[in-house]
Amino acid sequence: MSMRALMRKVEDFENSRIVPLGRDLFGASFFLMKLLPARFMLERAVERGQLRAGGTICESSSGTFGMALAMLAVQHGYRLILVSDWALDRHLHRRLVELGADVTIVENPAPSGGLQQARLDRLAVYLRDVPRSYWPSQYDNPDNPLSYAKVAGQFIDRIGHLDCLVGPVGSGGSMSGTSRYLRTLFPDLYAIGIDTPNSVLFGQPSGRLNLSGLGGNILPRNVDHRQFDEVHWLTPAEVFKATHDLNRKHGLFMGPTSGAAYRVARWWAQANPGKKVVALFPDEGNRYVETVYDPDWLQAVTGWGDPAREDPLTVDTPQAPMPGWSRFLWRRRTLDDVLRHAPG
Repeated sequence: MSMRALMRKVEDFENSRIVPLGRDLFGASFFLMKLLPARFMLERAVERGQLRAGGTICESSSGTFGMALAMLAVQHGYRLILVSDWALDRHLHRRLVELGADVTIVENPAPSGGLQQARLDRLAVYLRDVPRSYWPSQYDNPDNPLSYAKVAGQFIDRIGHLDCLVGPVGSGGSMSGTSRYLRTLFPDLYAIGIDTPNSVLFGQPSGRLNLSGLGGNILPRNVDHRQFDEVHWLTPAEVFKATHDLNRKHGLFMGPTSGAAYRVARWWAQANPGKKVVALFPDEGNRYVETVYDPDWLQAVTGWGDPAREDPLTVDTPQAPMPGWSRFLWRRRTLDDVLRHAPG
């Protein structure tokens, strides 16, 4: 059996469940959304000769992309080296080790780029010193957004015409890729990206990030700003509350990035009746049992006891302070163009 055929054994895990959440609101609920780009990137790397049998995959990850690589590596006999940081959940860490991954934890942030850059610096050492190593580079590899043509096709087959796509932004692959392919049929599709304060992805000043899978201190090349009509920023407390709402109201036990997508998609659907909206729910909630779903842990989260905003505050620049849920009309512009025309 060819390597391509072997890798596609995980395809059943790649597909989402399309869950109705209201009259015209749907959630695309994934077991592990990062399996799709991980499988596709490795498959393409094998075709190009970049990854050979028995080779070593090296990557920087503190979340689900690392888990996806570990699942694929153990199936196909690759060694996996992951560089992570304190944000790596201890249960996920244990699962990665059980799957045979070598996991290195970086403790100190780099002077510029924070822990994300420190992880990349450590990764560069492994890539230099480990023979036959391959770096998928999820943040910059164009195969990441390219893989989401499959997701766009599924939405078209299952739902038909779509008016709005809402999703969290981390590496940029899922929202940039899915939006791009959907617009080949639906050019007026409205795309809403979700970020968090202190993330540089849409122009916020860099700072400490407390949400795994959302935002970043380094701007990935796979974030195509021209795909976004609107951007929302939610604080960790707001994201966690929305995650609980999604579980209580719809029985969907998902991770916090899914909660963020649900909060914004529900708001947009209510403001635009008759429009079909799909929200991306990237992963299930199992690895957040001792954090997002733990009442004692939540008490220490800043703003957890505060009343949640019912509507976002519209800001005139993405560089504004954002103590709570905020939105900016991006209008499919580049980051440079947006910041060039920001007031002040």
